[in-house]
This record gives sequence, C-alpha cells and structure tokens, in this order.
Amino acid sequence: MKEKDKSEFKQKIQEAFGIAVAENFGPTEPIPSDKELEEDFAAPDNTSFVILNDGKKVGGAIVKINLETQRNSLELFFIYAGVHGKGLGLAAWKAIEAKYPDTKVWETVTPYFEKRNINFYVNKCGFHIIEYVNKYHRGTDERFNREIENDVPGTEDFFRFEKIMSK
Repeated sequence: MKEKDKSEFKQKIQEAFGIAVAENFGPTEPIPSDKELEEDFAAPDNTSFVILNDGKKVGGAIVKINLETQRNSLELFFIYAGVHGKGLGLAAWKAIEAKYPDTKVWETVTPYFEKRNINFYVNKCGFHIIEYVNKYHRGTDERFNREIENDVPGTEDFFRFEKIMSK
C-alpha cells in the first residue's frame, strides 16, 4: 500500500465494517477508528495491502508477520461491499498465504455477529475457531483483548481463529 492509498483504505474499511454493525446494532462511530487504523499502519511488523481486481481497488488487508515464530496474524481484511460474492476475498486470501509460504500458523478474530466472516474464515479459508472471547471468558491471548476494551457495539464477544499451515 502506498501512502496515497491510506485515506481511501480507511474510508472503505469503515464503510464495510459499519454496514454489519449498523444492521445489528444501529449507527455508530466509524469502525475501526482512524486512530486504530493509524496504529495498524504504523506497527513495525504490519504490512498493508490494497486488493486489486483487473487493476481496480476492491479491498484491503493488514497482516502482522513474525519472522521469528512464523505465527502470523490477519489484522484487518475486507472486500468492498459492492463486490461481495465474486470470489475476490478467497483469491486475495490465497495470494496472502502464497506471499508468506513460511507461515506456520495464521490467526485472526471476528465479532460473533459477523456470520458472513465466520463462514468465510471457516468454510472457505480453512481456519478453525479456537476460542470464544466474551464477558465470561476474557481469552487466553492478551493481544486480542483490545477488541473487548472499546465502545463499539458487538465487539465485546468475538471468535478467535487459527489456521495451521501444512508444509
């Protein structure tokens, strides 16, 4: 991702994430916030991508790569709302996997109400749900507890996923 792409990335991811939250909980502040996105862009182990289809922007992703452990994380991933259902998400995910062939484990999270995301990660991409984080179970991995600590409706309960890569 180039610097000039960041503004559009922010707008489009907030649109994409906001639709599901609004459908379930009503209007809310932009999700993720500009501050959270700036932190994700600036994190030293993160790499940001624009997803293209025939030269047109159709989504984006941010991955965190740990070169030492090869336990990598899909921090953010989205396809523009108007182009869902065309296989672009799966193609983009496969391209990310191919870019990091030494990955031992991929991990990510998604809110419990995001049925479309859960279907995508489990049934399309081969992830497994390894933990349900909620008010009764704070989770075993502190890195993901930041999701619980914000005021965004619906993000206090989420699933943690892993995909163990075979060599």
